[in-house]
Amino acid sequence: MNFNIAVIAGDGIGPEITTEARRVLDAVGARFGHTFNYNEVLAGGCAIDAVGTCLPDETVEACKASDAVLLAAIGGWKWDTLPGDQRPEQALLGLRKELGLFSNLRPAILFEELKDACPLRPELIAGGLDLLVVRELTGGIYFGEKGYRDTEDMGKAAYDVEEYSEGEVRRIAQVAFDMARKRGSKLTSVDKANVLESSRLWRKVVEEVAASYPDVELNHLYIDNAAMQLVCAPQQFDVIVTNNIFGDILSDEASMITGSIGMLPSASLRGDNFGMYEPVHGSAPDIAGEDKANPMAMILSAAMMLRYTFGLEEEAAAIEGAVKTVLSKGYRTADLYRESCEGQEGQESQEQILIGTAKAGQLIAEEIG
Repeated sequence: MNFNIAVIAGDGIGPEITTEARRVLDAVGARFGHTFNYNEVLAGGCAIDAVGTCLPDETVEACKASDAVLLAAIGGWKWDTLPGDQRPEQALLGLRKELGLFSNLRPAILFEELKDACPLRPELIAGGLDLLVVRELTGGIYFGEKGYRDTEDMGKAAYDVEEYSEGEVRRIAQVAFDMARKRGSKLTSVDKANVLESSRLWRKVVEEVAASYPDVELNHLYIDNAAMQLVCAPQQFDVIVTNNIFGDILSDEASMITGSIGMLPSASLRGDNFGMYEPVHGSAPDIAGEDKANPMAMILSAAMMLRYTFGLEEEAAAIEGAVKTVLSKGYRTADLYRESCEGQEGQESQEQILIGTAKAGQLIAEEIG
């Protein structure tokens, strides 16, 4: 089968990890008889440098014409002095809006091989962790009205409006319930309904949707409690659904529980399963070009693309299995490497082999065969 993928390598370490994701996809294609056609387009800081805007019209059109979008990382301190509406990160918001990507899936899985990298006590993670954050992606404070106004005696004030409609909450809740039904049938909705009117509407609509999913257990947590529970009792969670800003924060917290943000992929989907796939981490300009970046989140994002947009479950599992095998052999990129650490029983951990970005991609591709 032939698949057309719009590729946005972006900034910082983006080009490096994109190269490795493509290497792994090509290995999948060779093994399973698929052809992946890549259309490289610009977005982010590199687009500002090249054409003066972070999201060229040509990029949007190319993404709309593709079967899926693979995005690496956008932004960096080089462009930090630009006005807010001109910063590279605006390309992400623009792509999500233009492509209608309202549902963000962020799995947080603690690989057994990386349990020593988890900062939590061993008894809190015994048996592993596997949770999914479902984040609403095109509403809320990131897309609400924003601006400045003058006050009488306190100078200028800035504001950002958190706003959600019933329809926006209902569609993301349905996605989350569907995901929970396929997993452990437990859904935690996170809000701040004791303070925010938008959260009270959120909770009301989530409970209405729950009536159609009697087989899924629903509970509610305030965001502050949810953040605490993630680090003191993470195994209670199966699927978490929440708004744009809370999901942004909780998924990053979950990433550190799994050992490194360099291991977390994500999928941003619309109703027809078209998606944009990207690692949760940023562009890390401080290590760009040094062969130090962990490409596994990007590679696992490609696996999510195969599963959710292309319906290639066996191929997705092959990538995930290859990542696990490479880790089981002791290979570690710098973010995962512990020069001297002890296992959970107080014994010396498996010998670790420090590798770079390219070697990691090569080893994973070789395991796919």
